[in-house]
Amino acid sequence: MNTDPAAIAAARQVLAHLGVTLTDLQSHPAMPSVVPTVAEYLPDVIAAAGPGARRTYGTYWERMAAAWPERPVDTVAASDIEALKQAMIASAVSRRNSRNGRHAGEHLVAAARAFFRCAIADGLIDAAASPAHRVAKPRRLPGTRRALTAHELEEINTMARTSGNDVILDALLLRLHTETACRRGGALALRLVDLDATNGLVRLTEKGSTVRWQPITLDLAGHLREHADARGAVLPTDPLLRARNGQPITSRRYDHLWQRLGERLPWVAVHGISTHWLRHTTLTWVERHFGYGIARAYAGHTDSPGSSTTTYIKADLHDVANALSAMTGQPHPLARLTDHADRWSQANCAVSPTTE
Repeated sequence: MNTDPAAIAAARQVLAHLGVTLTDLQSHPAMPSVVPTVAEYLPDVIAAAGPGARRTYGTYWERMAAAWPERPVDTVAASDIEALKQAMIASAVSRRNSRNGRHAGEHLVAAARAFFRCAIADGLIDAAASPAHRVAKPRRLPGTRRALTAHELEEINTMARTSGNDVILDALLLRLHTETACRRGGALALRLVDLDATNGLVRLTEKGSTVRWQPITLDLAGHLREHADARGAVLPTDPLLRARNGQPITSRRYDHLWQRLGERLPWVAVHGISTHWLRHTTLTWVERHFGYGIARAYAGHTDSPGSSTTTYIKADLHDVANALSAMTGQPHPLARLTDHADRWSQANCAVSPTTE
């Protein structure tokens, strides 16, 4: 069918008057004529999210869908999100580490921003129309975590080794986190193939899908290998840390461990001490004795943004091994130190689980 030249000329005049070119039209497809509701669109958001986002934001996305089930995505206003944020803060469950609901409010805003970023990418709303990005997150308060004292660390390790239904596993967990300063997710993700017992290394996969080799003492590496062999880890991809029945552990093992320690050591419960405190303890020691650059590498923060100075103070695997060797008082194949005079960990940090 031939197009009327007069109609084409008229269309060109309209586009010129609006300041729009054909290229603009091609690069900005039209918005869908029917925008889905929040409840209808939520499955698409969940499907596009990674495991970490689903775990962190899933509850808040469900609350959004319950609050606005029939509302089209492009009709949600900033005031709606602010009202839901305040409701989440008011109804937050009080836990030992709670901050009067501030974390719930912060997560709600972050979840809403992730939801509407997906809507922008799908062309449901304009980039400047996201209501979530016009709502302020609650200001994050300074953290209450600190480095444990040598006496506190010794008490925790002693109690872990003398109570509970699996002292071998609990001792291994505490020692692994103290030596590596890894997060819970890093330990839970360990597989048999991630253990290099010859060179004293474990491969940690942590948040943001970061992967790094972290030095551990040969003593701990040997105990981890014995633990895996005794509890049924055979294939390279088999989880490394396992319960007595041979099943891979989950985050519940940590919850039970710290609940038990809190019942037997009241100060643990009062301060809300958790596995992450071990990370603070180790990294504080490394920073005090070896400096910021090595502590940053020890923590796995080498790719995080910082001042331009960090470009010139990058530490390598040997530097981290040096710090570990000095902290534990044990030689390491990758360490370049010849004198490991510091015996801090031998008395207070090292845990020697009984082999199975």
